[in-house]
Amino acid sequence: MKEIVKLLVVLTGVCVVAGLILSFVNEVTRDARAYQDRLEMLNALNMVLPEHDNEPDKDIMDVSGVSYYVSRVKGSINGIAFITSTEKGYGGLIKIIVGVKPCGEIIGIGILQQKETPGLGAKIEGARFRDQYKGKTLAGVKWSVKKDGGDFDQISGATISPRAVTAAVKDGLEKFSVNKAKILGGTDVNQ
Repeated sequence: MKEIVKLLVVLTGVCVVAGLILSFVNEVTRDARAYQDRLEMLNALNMVLPEHDNEPDKDIMDVSGVSYYVSRVKGSINGIAFITSTEKGYGGLIKIIVGVKPCGEIIGIGILQQKETPGLGAKIEGARFRDQYKGKTLAGVKWSVKKDGGDFDQISGATISPRAVTAAVKDGLEKFSVNKAKILGGTDVNQ
C-alpha cells in the first residue's frame, strides 16, 4: 500500500510540474504565435486582394456569420476577401480564401487548408487551377466542372476536389452577393 501511495505522489508531482511548464511555455509564446498567425492571414489576403493602403486583417465586417476583409485605397473599397469552406473534398475539409472586386468579380482564390491526395487532388493549390476563377462572377458562368457540363477544368484523376472547390467558391459568392449592400455600406456596388 505504501508503494502505491509513493507512486501516486511521485506521478502527481510529475504531472503538476509538467502542467506548470506547459502553461509557462504557452504564456511565453502567445505573442509570437499571434504574430505568426497574423502574418499568415496577411499573406493570404495579399494573395487575393488588389493593392491597398489599409490593414485588411483589421478592417473586418461580420455579416450573417461571415467575416469580410475589406481592402481600401485612400478610403475607397477596392476589394473584399472572405473565407469559404466545404467538407466535400476527397480528404475532407477544404478552406478557401476568395478575393472579389466590389462588383463581385473574382480577383483570386487561395487554398488555406486541404488534405487532398498529394499529386492528385492537392493540385487545387496550383496557380493553373486557381487562376481559372479569376474574372468570374455569378452571372454567365456554369458553376461546375467541365465533366459535369460546367466552365471549370477538373484535374485528371481527381474530379472530387475541383468539384468541391467550385461549389464552395460559388457558395461564398452567393453569400457575398446577398450581403453586398451591407458589406459595402451603400457605396457603388458596380465597381
